[in-house]
Amino acid sequence: MRAIWKGAVSFGLVSVPVKLYSATENKDISFRQVHARDGGRIKYQRICSLDGEEVAFADIAKGYETEDGEMVILDDSDMAELPAASSREISVEKFVPSDQIDPMLFEKSYYLEPEKTGAKPYALLRAALEQADRMALVTVSLRNRMSLAVLRVRDDVIVLQTMMWPDEIRNPDFGAIDVDDAKPAEVKMANMLVETLAGDFDPGEFEDDYREAVEALVAAKISGGEVKAAPTARKSSGEVVDLLAALQRSVDAAKTARGETPAPSAPKAKKTAKKASATSAPRKAAKKTAKKAS
Repeated sequence: MRAIWKGAVSFGLVSVPVKLYSATENKDISFRQVHARDGGRIKYQRICSLDGEEVAFADIAKGYETEDGEMVILDDSDMAELPAASSREISVEKFVPSDQIDPMLFEKSYYLEPEKTGAKPYALLRAALEQADRMALVTVSLRNRMSLAVLRVRDDVIVLQTMMWPDEIRNPDFGAIDVDDAKPAEVKMANMLVETLAGDFDPGEFEDDYREAVEALVAAKISGGEVKAAPTARKSSGEVVDLLAALQRSVDAAKTARGETPAPSAPKAKKTAKKASATSAPRKAAKKTAKKAS
C-alpha cells in the first residue's frame, strides 16, 4: 500500500503524526468504446457547441451554469481567490455517540497508520474511541478542499471516513407512506420471515457474480473456447394477490433452504396460496440454485 497523504491528528494538546491509505478499491468492470470491426478505441474531440471548432486544452476554463441557464466563466485567477485548504492537520472537533452519525453521510474510507513517533498517542486515541463507543468528528483538507469526516476503530486500526455535507442528503420527496396498509397478520408473518432469515453478516458469503462472469467470458474468448450465455432468471408473472400467503411461502422456502421442515399450512392459507402468483425465493436460495445450474 502507498500512503496518499501525511499529516497529524490533533485532539486537545495531543498530536499524532499519521499516514493515510485508501481503505477501499473499486473493482467494477469497465468497458472501452471501440470500433466493432477492428477494435480501435473511439476518440473524442473537444468541440465548442457554439462555433463547432475544436478547442485546445489550454483554452478550456471552468464554467458555472446558473439555474436560469446563464454560464459564468471562472479562470485560474478567479479560482485562486477561493478559500483553499492545504492544512496537514486532522482536527478533532468533538467526540460524538456512534449512533448519531447516519451511515448515509459516509463517503470514502481511509486507514490511518501512525508514524514511529506517534505510536503511543495513536494507541491512546484508539483506546479512548473504543472505550467511549464514540466517533471523533473531524475536519481534514484533502485535494485542497476541506472535508467533514469521522475517526472510528476497525480491527485495531483507526479509520477515517469522509462524509457528505448535511445539505447534500436529499429528502425522500415522493409522498407519504401509509404505515396502516399492513395488516396485523401480515406483520406477524413478516416477522416470522425475518426470524427465519436471521443470521450474522459474513462478507465471504457474497461475491460479484457479474464481474466473475465477465472475466470468465473474456478468458474464454482469449483462449478461443466456446462462449455460452449465462442463464437468466425468469421474471415473475403478475402481482402477488395475497401478501400473507406470499410471506408464508417465503418463510417455507427459507426453511427448506436451511434443511428445515416447513410448518404445515392452514387449509385457508393453502387455498389462498394457490391463487397467489409465484414469488421469488430468498436471495441465498436463488444463489445456490444459480451455482448448481452453471
